[in-house]
Amino acid sequence: MPKKDQPQGERLQKVLANAGFGSRREVERWIEAGEVVVNGEVATLGDRVTPDDRITVRGKKVGSWRLKEQEHRVLIYNKPEGELVTRSDPEGRPTVFRRLPKPKSGRWIAVGRLDINTSGLLLFTTDGELANKLMHPSQRIEREYAVRVLGDVIEEKLKQLVNGVELEDGPARFEDIVESGGEGSNRWFHVVIVEGRNREVRRLWEAVDLKVSRLKRVRFGSVILDSSVAAGKWRDLEKKELEGLLDDAGVPAGKTGRSYASPKSRSKPVPKGKKKRAAKKSVWRR
Repeated sequence: MPKKDQPQGERLQKVLANAGFGSRREVERWIEAGEVVVNGEVATLGDRVTPDDRITVRGKKVGSWRLKEQEHRVLIYNKPEGELVTRSDPEGRPTVFRRLPKPKSGRWIAVGRLDINTSGLLLFTTDGELANKLMHPSQRIEREYAVRVLGDVIEEKLKQLVNGVELEDGPARFEDIVESGGEGSNRWFHVVIVEGRNREVRRLWEAVDLKVSRLKRVRFGSVILDSSVAAGKWRDLEKKELEGLLDDAGVPAGKTGRSYASPKSRSKPVPKGKKKRAAKKSVWRR
């Protein structure tokens, strides 16, 4: 391995995560457990490697081609209700990964999750570093949801939700609430959060004694779920969308040090007029 005073290559955990072996946290746990060997020696956190190094992960040899910089892809997927965001399910329930194309290298990494009863926009990428940046709380990337709420939605409760309520894992709030339709006991809203906590949107409404009957994510950062992607379908991000997403992650386009694949010919182009949400009735903000 390279000497400490002459660092070469990339950090081991970053290389293995980008190659699709797992998240960076998973790889770091394997390294700490002594399950990664480089050039015959047990690796430690902070080690740097190049494609010329001999690496074994959990007893399996890593091909040198997997250590070289690959062309990455980023997909948008429209998740239907009833699918799990996991690679396999002991109960045999359908997962989102069964519908995705096989990447040339690495593996698909989901940017965040949606629960089984939530539909809508999911992003997948083969770039582990980009996925980590997009999911990191410090980026405060907006997630927008269309939500149908059952119950008596009075203005006081909406003000509570934008000012903040206490959940079991700490305070939380909506950045924005826009009423977008419905009548009687079922009303539709568009809400925005900047965290990715488990079931956060549902738990926020439950905190003010209201029930979510439908939930769909319609935007992640600058990427909007439009009519070009039907439920259960995917497409590669277009160039402008990818540039916007990289900017969301704090990585200006052209300065990533990595390359991304161009959209496949079978992918549908982004419509000139993106799908607009329902006309605003009332807006609640902090």
